[in-house]
Amino acid sequence: METPRQAFEAFLRQKHLKLTQPRLSVLDTALAARRHFEPEELVADLRAKAVSRATVYRTLALLLESGLLKEVIETNGHRIYEPMHGLPHHDHLVCLECGKIIEFVNPRIEALQEAVCRRFDFRIVSHLHQIMGYCRKCQRKNAVAPRRPA
Repeated sequence: METPRQAFEAFLRQKHLKLTQPRLSVLDTALAARRHFEPEELVADLRAKAVSRATVYRTLALLLESGLLKEVIETNGHRIYEPMHGLPHHDHLVCLECGKIIEFVNPRIEALQEAVCRRFDFRIVSHLHQIMGYCRKCQRKNAVAPRRPA
């Protein structure tokens, strides 16, 4: 099985780009997280390695294009990414108040999406399914503290 580094290296070669040490640092840090993250978290994590903000963002774009990362959520102007290499497909529940992300898999939803694509003779390449709402903790918190009138 191809490692993420090998996959990224092959992708960069195809685009006539080099795997530089700063790009490798971004790759390693992004994949080591094994969680959802915002780009600015990588910028902060890589500051000690003298990797510039511009390099982080340019490399993130390459990682997205290569399929090693996926932008899974965009909410309130924030983009959130997660590593995809070796992970099975899943969808997300996103709390609009605290930002909590709950991953889930539902075969019935997947089957329904496939049926819709067949019905319209549509070849799916990828999809992003996120349900926005409020987690249990935020629902309880808001139920106890009444909202003030605007």
